[in-house]
Amino acid sequence: MEVDIPSALAALAPKLGGTGVEKAQRLTGGASMETWAFNLVGADEPRPLILRRRAVPLDPETSRSASMAAEAALIQAAGHAGAPVAPLVRLCEPEDGLGEGHITGFVAGETLGRKIVADPRFDVVRPHLARQCGQVLARIHTIPTGAATLTTADAQGELDRYEAIYRTSGAERPILELALQHLRRNLPPPMPNLVLHGDFRNGNMMFDPDRGVVAVLDWELAHIGDPAEDLGWLCVNSWRFGRSDRPVGGFGGYQDLLEGYIEAGGVEVPLSRVLFWQALGSLKWGIMCLMMYSSYATGATNSVERPMIGRRVSETEIDLVNLLEAGL
Repeated sequence: MEVDIPSALAALAPKLGGTGVEKAQRLTGGASMETWAFNLVGADEPRPLILRRRAVPLDPETSRSASMAAEAALIQAAGHAGAPVAPLVRLCEPEDGLGEGHITGFVAGETLGRKIVADPRFDVVRPHLARQCGQVLARIHTIPTGAATLTTADAQGELDRYEAIYRTSGAERPILELALQHLRRNLPPPMPNLVLHGDFRNGNMMFDPDRGVVAVLDWELAHIGDPAEDLGWLCVNSWRFGRSDRPVGGFGGYQDLLEGYIEAGGVEVPLSRVLFWQALGSLKWGIMCLMMYSSYATGATNSVERPMIGRRVSETEIDLVNLLEAGL
């Protein structure tokens, strides 16, 4: 059912401490999620807020996405742990007429990964971002596992899941085949599971030119798992935005990332374990790219964005070749 978001927000304004809203506009979002910016009016100054809502109902049987209630709980818990987040204002109730969603404060900054790695405005802070990301992840990983209802994932399960998707696709990519075999032979030993962000990368953080990371965004893929998964995902080549020489997000190096993680209380994670998860992350993203192309090729979607992303499977193969040649 179509929802009139501006009208629903206006009706909700008194519960948010205002009398109305203005400048409600939809921002970028995926097929299942919507993000809206609006100003709450009626106080001394208009207050900018952000609505994040699920446009398509969550199917708990098939989806691995966290519920919006879980997202809201994690945002609060992360803030209490000292991680930078947009403060939670309200978890939407059924009577709000907005569906499943939550409202947070607005945090000013830049999210475009290419600007973070290349814009001169970030030249001063850029050398410190990898260490800062390690510190932020260490704080996120202190969130109690009972803070929200989350799924659990491990390396073996992720390999099984993505290999099944790959086999079903009918694709034959030698580098992906080699990576699947190699990763299965080199599964890391178990370590205690922690709360993970699940999509911690350049593009899902808000950066300030003077302060660095000012907010961690998009908690939809949060789950319980190996802390090296978050560290490795940040290092996947596809999130470096053209700066492959800087393995951490396109702005820093492994040593700074791991030192920052330990400085903020994180457990010691060997670089070899991070590289394993980086490779698994590249493999997963490569298979996802294949699926996006397939959805266009079969006519399931006519969005030209899908085949454009599908072409990026070659990036993941380059990353995998480099990791394998380096002795992963």
